[in-house]
Amino acid sequence: MSLRPWNLAWLMLALPPVGWSGPVNINTADAPTIARELKGIGLSKAQAIVDYRVKHGPFRSADELAEVRGIGAKTIERIRADVRLDGGAARPAAPRPGAVPAASPRSARPPAGR
Repeated sequence: MSLRPWNLAWLMLALPPVGWSGPVNINTADAPTIARELKGIGLSKAQAIVDYRVKHGPFRSADELAEVRGIGAKTIERIRADVRLDGGAARPAAPRPGAVPAASPRSARPPAGR
């Protein structure tokens, strides 16, 4: 049995979108929506995001997700493109006024030969 193009089209429409993720506003979405839309975020982590938001107020940057238990820097980088805060894509947090930039590992080492 061969699939004709129109049969294939019907089959694709009938199947649920598996593995697709999309942008989600983490300041307004409920836990099931966050879990469904952010790759690698399950329902328990999504609920932790919502609980943090309820307790601390809206997220100001995607980097603030690191404060949520179970979410680290690698997860944030993986989902950053799909995280929305107020309609736009989440950007890295801006440095706070008076903050001292961290030294890079190379600049922290003494010169060779000393």
